[in-house]
Amino acid sequence: MSNIIAIVGRPNVGKSTLFNRLTESRKAIVDDMSGVTRDRHYGVGEWIDKQFTVIDTGGYVANSEDVYEAAIREQVMIAIEEATVLIFMVDVTTGITDLDDDIAQVLRRSNKPVFVCANKVDNTALYNEIHTFYGFGLGEVYPLSSMTGSGTGELLDEIVKNFEDIQEEENQLPKITIAGRPNVGKSSLVNALIGKERNIVTANAGTTRDSIKIHYNQFGHEFMLIDTAGLRKKTKVKENLEFYSVMRTIKALEEADVVVLMIDAVEGIESQDINIFHLAEKNKKGIVILVNKWDLIEKNTQTMKAFEDEIQERIRPFTDVPIIFTSVLNKQRIFKAVEAALDVYKNRSKKIPTSKLNDVMLPLIDKFPPPALKGKHIKIKYITQINGTSPMFAFFCNLPQYIKDPYKRFLENKLRENFDFSGAPIQIYFRQK
Repeated sequence: MSNIIAIVGRPNVGKSTLFNRLTESRKAIVDDMSGVTRDRHYGVGEWIDKQFTVIDTGGYVANSEDVYEAAIREQVMIAIEEATVLIFMVDVTTGITDLDDDIAQVLRRSNKPVFVCANKVDNTALYNEIHTFYGFGLGEVYPLSSMTGSGTGELLDEIVKNFEDIQEEENQLPKITIAGRPNVGKSSLVNALIGKERNIVTANAGTTRDSIKIHYNQFGHEFMLIDTAGLRKKTKVKENLEFYSVMRTIKALEEADVVVLMIDAVEGIESQDINIFHLAEKNKKGIVILVNKWDLIEKNTQTMKAFEDEIQERIRPFTDVPIIFTSVLNKQRIFKAVEAALDVYKNRSKKIPTSKLNDVMLPLIDKFPPPALKGKHIKIKYITQINGTSPMFAFFCNLPQYIKDPYKRFLENKLRENFDFSGAPIQIYFRQK
């Protein structure tokens, strides 16, 4: 499982600012995933070659009339249970409040490493005020200014010492995660694929919303299938366990090689589906889109094409993704979905020989060279594939800093046209030759 840092604290102490600061270390897009009570932030960060997920849990308010108060309190409890490390944020300008005391009491009972961060320490006078927070009995207090970033480096140095080294599993089978909103048919797909007898390898204890790992070995295909709890829109949230299922889904996504994103044909592609898509893409996972309940749609010759076009419009610029229309209920094309996922798994680990890469790409680059900038001509001389879990290519040229995104997309499209990378995100880097 991945290392998760959860930021807890009362409202307005600067949790989101610190969240942005930690995830920017990898220039990650902050995902405002509206899926649970009060939009939740998830992001990925990196520090001294250690990667982690950061979750901003949202502050909770005691004695509030707000109907979400209990749900947010529950989310903090779930974060404490699921996270590797907890950051407890307090505000040096207000000192200790009753609410801070309540949170500290909960954190003391947890067996997790807790880092007390006194935020808004913007000058030396305020630095002397941090000593009051030693009263929590939670150990060292770290002065921070999440606005300017001072103190975050020292904090991260200490935090990463508590990370578990993620062991590569001995099981080298492809790992396919089925993700999507609730009630799109994820569990029905699993049941249809494996029949009634589930060979469950690990069903993580706690709740039926956990992700379940199943060893699939039938019809000449063998892989690990991970069924996740659904992500649900904010308006549909009725239970506090939603946050828990989202954390499980993030873990299942990070563990996967290929994510099968299930969409409901009746409801169409929604923002929540796009969130899951981008989270999988950002984590460099292979992706297959499965449109379920296709049997319920009135169709003519143009229906499928129109639906495909709409999906591709929403997931731009990464549109080279297999889209399969199924009916899990009628068992239509469900094995085609498995084959597509395994093809994407192969594409994700595909290696192109350097000679072939240069023979195909260099003539195309000569025909359509990068646009000159400030009178300088950019010459790409050599291309090679870098070793990685997903396809990565280095283009060596004289002026890498002058190559803009449109040309980068052109190169990616040409790579996809000439070598089948369907469903696999491609990374392109420009290096000085």
